Amino acid sequence: MKTLAILGSADLGQQIAHYAISDNHYEKVIFFDDFNSEKQINGFQIFGSSDLILTSFKEGDFHELIIAIGYKHLNKKKDAYDYFIKNDIPFGKIIHSSAWVDSSANVEQGSVIYPGCVIDSKAVISANSILNVGCTIAHDTIIGKHSFLSPRVAIAGFVIVEERCVIGINASLIDNIEITAGTQIGGGAVVISSISHPGLYVGNPHRFIR
Repeated sequence: MKTLAILGSADLGQQIAHYAISDNHYEKVIFFDDFNSEKQINGFQIFGSSDLILTSFKEGDFHELIIAIGYKHLNKKKDAYDYFIKNDIPFGKIIHSSAWVDSSANVEQGSVIYPGCVIDSKAVISANSILNVGCTIAHDTIIGKHSFLSPRVAIAGFVIVEERCVIGINASLIDNIEITAGTQIGGGAVVISSISHPGLYVGNPHRFIR
């Protein structure tokens, strides 16, 4: 029986657990959480804090790990991923059965692709990233590690989104641009040129806020 461990039992973790089971990626899900002292949530067992993950893996409690730390804490998400990779914890991957991923695209470990996403030819979804419902990633585009894309994000071809970026709901990015690491794109924004300074960008066309 293949078991997935999820770090983080809040709403994001519960969504991922739901897809893991309902879409038949795993037969069992367990949680680890540093901020929830309960023993169970929605029928899933909470094994304890993240300090127990290494021991629990060695004892055979789970086979793969996914990190469900939300978009407000991407630096922590990155740190957790780097730590567990260094300690040889294998990461899982969930690509919902309703998503379309071209055979030449690459979805790396630790990533979660929600229902209805489209990932075109030679696109790369780098490790530990989340694409929410209905995202479209065109050909030859790279989404950097530890990034979070909200529902219905549309990104054209030959775009590079560096690591730890957050792209808001219904945002659109034109082709052949680069988005620097740590950037946040607000909901509905239309990004028409490269962004080289991290910060929050909103509007159509996009403008720097802070």
